[in-house]
Amino acid sequence: MSHSLPYTVNCSLLFTELPLHQRPAAARRAGFDAVEFWWPFESAAPGDAEVDAFVAAIENAGVSLTGLNLFAGRLPGPDRGVLSHPDRVPELRDNLDVVAAIAERTGTAGFNALYGLRRDGVEPAEQDETALQNTLAAAKALEAVGGTVLIEPISGSADYPLITAADGRAFVAAAKEAGAANVALLADFYHLAVNGDDVAAVVRDHAAEFGHIQIADAPGRGEPGSGDLPLMDLLARAQDGGYSGHVGLEYKPTGASADSFGWLRG
Repeated sequence: MSHSLPYTVNCSLLFTELPLHQRPAAARRAGFDAVEFWWPFESAAPGDAEVDAFVAAIENAGVSLTGLNLFAGRLPGPDRGVLSHPDRVPELRDNLDVVAAIAERTGTAGFNALYGLRRDGVEPAEQDETALQNTLAAAKALEAVGGTVLIEPISGSADYPLITAADGRAFVAAAKEAGAANVALLADFYHLAVNGDDVAAVVRDHAAEFGHIQIADAPGRGEPGSGDLPLMDLLARAQDGGYSGHVGLEYKPTGASADSFGWLRG
């Protein structure tokens, strides 16, 4: 089965052999017209010059920025998001102003708000309430620029509480119930598969609800064809089921990034 969904290149995992500001142009040279990034700055609220340089790199490359993580602490590393961390609320709220400004300049519409790990000494219920309130604040800040807050189950840490698509959908439902309409599930087929979800069933039942799809093969998180996931079939089924957005290529290339797109040519 084939699909006609457009791809966007995650330049926080691909083209990492290049400096950050050279990666959008490298994606363009590889034939893509869209990119996405994790939060590309050290701090939650970088200075204007840093933001200007990042936006210029996107514009000069002639690509669109389709997705951006909210500030996520140290990623990769010990935080894996700060949405649920009570001690990071001021940083995240400051971050929203910067994110909204970038969205205004670039047209970016998808914003991944990583939940964060469970913290010693903090009650899970307090973290969950913090995550909900931060999500409501993010949804309100990004509504004005047409943005959607994305909630992603991820793998790799037992202390990350959103593991399955059902976990993510439950949190999205809670946010919607609390008044935030622009919150949706980010379905990363690699993470869901590694965490034991039946990805085909998730796609069959919920594709129209996805706010974004990201892919890597499993096991290994490499490019499509390096593992066992029937990614093209899953994408075709997602499109048939009502998903019409971009597909984020968020994989770790086995060699040079520019050489990792052979699967596209079939």
